[in-house]
Order: sequence, then structure tokens, then C-alpha cells
Amino acid sequence: MKVEKSKKFAPIQPLVNKVQQSDLVTINLEQYYPQDTLHEFDLKDYLFRGMILREKDFRQAVKDHDWSRYQDGVLLVFNSADAIIPMWAYMLIGVASSDFAKTVFHGAKEEYIDAYYRDFLAKFDVSPHKDGKIILKGCGKKPVPPSAYMELTRRLKPHVQSIMFGEPCSTVPIYKRKK
Repeated sequence: MKVEKSKKFAPIQPLVNKVQQSDLVTINLEQYYPQDTLHEFDLKDYLFRGMILREKDFRQAVKDHDWSRYQDGVLLVFNSADAIIPMWAYMLIGVASSDFAKTVFHGAKEEYIDAYYRDFLAKFDVSPHKDGKIILKGCGKKPVPPSAYMELTRRLKPHVQSIMFGEPCSTVPIYKRKK
């Protein structure tokens, strides 16, 4: 019987996280997603025969509605039907909900989130990222709108060395400053 000589192995080296040691900065837009509870109020539910809003009936419906359910939340008021809604209807909802809702927004959820990010990014301070290498994190669990990525990229571009999209281990290059 032949006995093999034992093989010599190199000493075990500790794992090094090169991404963590790099000067890459990850910005995760998902962490800025609105935290308020969003409540939808679709005016189609108040249309007579799905086509017209009758003032007397609508005024009574607004009076009878439990507006307290929107306490401290965001009330999203929209019309998903193909009907023209008079301006006074939106105004009545604004008055009725003003003591309860934190914010009343004209539009559906996607429109609100888009406007929310537009307002947030208008105030976002890009100066800490001067000459930085930025990764805009993708693949999240919350629906951050494409417009938010576009706007942040536009705002960062004059200040940073590079912008990438994705995860630190797998990015798509978006912009690199010319030397």
C-alpha cells in the first residue's frame, strides 16, 4: 500500500471586503421612501351612473364620510373614471379632510410618490459627494420611481467623479467624468 505525502496548504488568509474598503458611496433612494400612511379617495365611487357628479348628493356624501380614518396620513384624491370632475368637488374634499389628513394630494399613489421624490431631491444636499464615486442602489423592495433616479443623477453629475447603478458587487456604469 502506497502512502501519499501530506500536501502543504498555504496559511488561511482572512477575507477582505474590497468594496467596503473602497471609496465608493452607496445612495439608497429606497431609504427616503415616504413613511406616511397613504389613503386613496377615488371620486369614481361618487359618480351618478358612472358619469356625472351631482352636487347635492356629493355634498351629502362628503358630510357623511368618516374623515377621521385619514388622521395624520396622506389623502390621495383622484378620479379613475372617464368623467369630468368639477373643481368644487376637490375643494369640498380639501375642506372636509383638512382637520384630519396631514396632507391632501390631487393624484394617485404613483403621482404622489413621484412628486414626493421631486420635492425631496430638490432639497437633497449633493455637496458631501463632491468628487465621489457614487452607486445608486437598485433592486429594492419599494417602488422608487425612475424619475427619482434620473433627477438624482442629473443633480450629482456636475459634482462627482462617477455614477453607477446597482449593487456594489454588480454595477452598471452611468457616468464618468473625463480627466
